[in-house]
Amino acid sequence: MNKLYIGNVSAEASEEDFETIFEQWKIPHSGPFLVKTGYAFVDCPDEKAAMKAIDVLSGKVELHGKLLEVEHSVPKRQRSCKLQIRNIPPHMQWEVLDGMLAQYGAVESCEQVNTDTETAVVNVRYAAKDQARLAMEKLNGSMMENYALKVSYIPDETAVQEGPSAGGRRGFNARGPPRSGSPGLGARPKVQSDIPLRLLVPTQFVGAIIGKEGATIRNITKQTHSKIDIHRKENAGAAEKPITIHSTPEGCSSACTTIMEIMQKEAVDTKFTEEIPLKILAHNNFVGRLIGKEGRNLKKIEQDTGCKITISPLQDLTLYNPERTITVKGSIEACARAEEEVMKKIRESYDSDMAAMNLQSNLIPGLNLNALGLFPGGGPGMGPSMSSVPPPGAHGGCPSFGCSPYGGEGPFWASMLSASSQPPAQGHQESETVHLFIPALAVGAIIGKQGQHIKQLSHFAGASIKIAPAEGLDPKQRMVIIVGPPEAQFKAQCRLFGKLKEENFFGPKEEVKLEAHIKVPSFAAGRVIGKGGKTVNELQNLTCAEVVVPRDQTPDENDQVIVKISGHFFACQLAQRKIQEILAQVRRQQQPKPSSGAQTPIPRRK
Repeated sequence: MNKLYIGNVSAEASEEDFETIFEQWKIPHSGPFLVKTGYAFVDCPDEKAAMKAIDVLSGKVELHGKLLEVEHSVPKRQRSCKLQIRNIPPHMQWEVLDGMLAQYGAVESCEQVNTDTETAVVNVRYAAKDQARLAMEKLNGSMMENYALKVSYIPDETAVQEGPSAGGRRGFNARGPPRSGSPGLGARPKVQSDIPLRLLVPTQFVGAIIGKEGATIRNITKQTHSKIDIHRKENAGAAEKPITIHSTPEGCSSACTTIMEIMQKEAVDTKFTEEIPLKILAHNNFVGRLIGKEGRNLKKIEQDTGCKITISPLQDLTLYNPERTITVKGSIEACARAEEEVMKKIRESYDSDMAAMNLQSNLIPGLNLNALGLFPGGGPGMGPSMSSVPPPGAHGGCPSFGCSPYGGEGPFWASMLSASSQPPAQGHQESETVHLFIPALAVGAIIGKQGQHIKQLSHFAGASIKIAPAEGLDPKQRMVIIVGPPEAQFKAQCRLFGKLKEENFFGPKEEVKLEAHIKVPSFAAGRVIGKGGKTVNELQNLTCAEVVVPRDQTPDENDQVIVKISGHFFACQLAQRKIQEILAQVRRQQQPKPSSGAQTPIPRRK
């Protein structure tokens, strides 16, 4: 993304003219200027130099009486879903930007770009080409708080990978597979891992980490090949500030070690006597697996590294703060080893979740899975397991412009905003009631302190969630009553399954399998079973769930009977959706049809 297009070029312009301009403004370039009639191209050594050229020159510098237009050079085949929006007002509220972008389509990611300018720059990916094109047409040149937005395409490498190769046999490039050192293979290491490293550092050390005029942080970024965001403006007055490091696992660890060394040196220089532990932020979805059954995983990391590791309590979590703080105490070398092991476990958990999501998501019809916001981001359009815009001062330091702390490609808050702004795919969705059975011992964890967790879960999912009273003296299971439309059911049940896993009610290698009951009209039970049990057998084969319609049931006062569904989360969801499809079909067939000869009377004119 370092090749520039220079437009509105005078016919008198020469290569020497551009050399002079770039030298005057101290903008490095890594190759000669290719000057054509009316435009030119040039390569910059890195993205920072390219951004400086765009910010300093575009629309501001004249050459032979013409204002130059400078933007990223993007081949047509890479003009897909990715845009760069520049000149954003510096004091603009992030939620305002998210809402504005969501007007034109589903925003899969919105990532802030570090620049030296006063105004802000973001890279945005939309779910579809037409959405990106519409956003560009509507936003480019539009005024926001007296700032004219500048929007341009940026290269979308995935568009090239997904498109058919020009010439050659299917599956091969025209010139055969790329060599190991060629750019096509991506021989250079991946710049950004799926999950960045998130740290909490004492506020008094932030200045030392940044350095004079940003020299120290630039040096760390260069040496570790990473992108580092220090969220200084968040949580004004807080004792600690979050830092997000995007790089390879090795790059993240190297940057972390350097930051710890800088803090240690600053502590000595300022005679700061308190111990400075390493604090890692991790999404609550992964912490249960990091701890392991009976704390075995965490104990092993402590034994292997010689560190003392503690994790903040669940009570600290809120709707706006899905992260737990992992505090590591020990020498810098020991803490660095512990960070590697902790993040290795977290990345493994994330990869496992994404694999399960990608494997099963296409099996559940009628749901906008990309906009549900169930998992911490990383997969396209997957936000965290919380919704709504964070209030000022929300703990955890969510990166600016709604970027997910878990993967720069996943919007943190924007996924839910964009979901809410889209019209429902199938019009108004009817409410459904599902009875989900959980271990009785888990009721306290589901309800939370003073009912806080179940209230947050209900608000997040958009569903009514209640725990039914216990039946009998010592029941092993309790019934959770969930009422809401399909997407609300999906979100609520997903978080309940996840909570049971996080709280170690199931082993680390054990799948969470629960039983769900849905009620169907007694006259439709036969349709669910099918002739000779054919339909219910097909349901079980398709969904991998156990589906049972108990015989000899007595219908309740609403003439309904129970269908029992047992299995892991995706199996249960798919079975529920398929049964609801059967019921919808039955309802359509029950509707009276107008007789063929009858005609709708035409009202007479008065």
